[in-house]
Amino acid sequence: MDSSRLGVGVIGAGKIGPVLASALAGAGHAIVGITSPTEDRERVEAMLQGVPFLTPEEICERSELVLLALPDSELPGFVDGVAATHGWRSGQIVAHTSIAHGLDVLQPAVAQGAIPIGLHPLMEFSGWSMDRTRMAGAWCVVSAPPVASPIAHALAVEMGLEPLAVADEHRGHVASAVALATSFSHTTIEEAAGRLRLAGIPNPGVVMAALVGSSVDNALRQVSGNDSEQGQA
Repeated sequence: MDSSRLGVGVIGAGKIGPVLASALAGAGHAIVGITSPTEDRERVEAMLQGVPFLTPEEICERSELVLLALPDSELPGFVDGVAATHGWRSGQIVAHTSIAHGLDVLQPAVAQGAIPIGLHPLMEFSGWSMDRTRMAGAWCVVSAPPVASPIAHALAVEMGLEPLAVADEHRGHVASAVALATSFSHTTIEEAAGRLRLAGIPNPGVVMAALVGSSVDNALRQVSGNDSEQGQA
């Protein structure tokens, strides 16, 4: 099996699912459907014009690739629930986007013949079309058994992402790095914005945009420089 022209169904209409579905559609895959969002229905409809809202059961029945864009805490229960009704199909690709879980979480689907894949873009999503631009040049942690590794890498590349293979035993380090980078940036920027408001500045986000952007660029440049020096040592 290759990744060309798959029928893709998406479970999870939050910030990640619709964007990845849009990227896959742009690469020539057919989006079979997506589960109905609990909020922001207009946003999802704008991202995926004409794509039907289907139940999880319908998506699993009709899709060659089922993309599970669910919160970390919901993923194991959902996979188990579908398996309990024998809803996974032999040869079906089941991919999840959770950096907190490895391929083990998909074992109930594998037991019914499904092919497991992990696809986690290393970026924060807004849920809007601007994310498609941000995906260009972003890295994507991919994991898959050897037989499906080419498919996983191809899907990442087709979405405009750079695939990054990480062994399951090291996945926890990546998950903690993602959590640290995102939580630290949000907390620090919000605190700095509060102090600017105390100074009477009404639009701290606009004022700090160049400062934060240049600071992050410099920090990343320093990390890259340190890595280069270590590589030459």
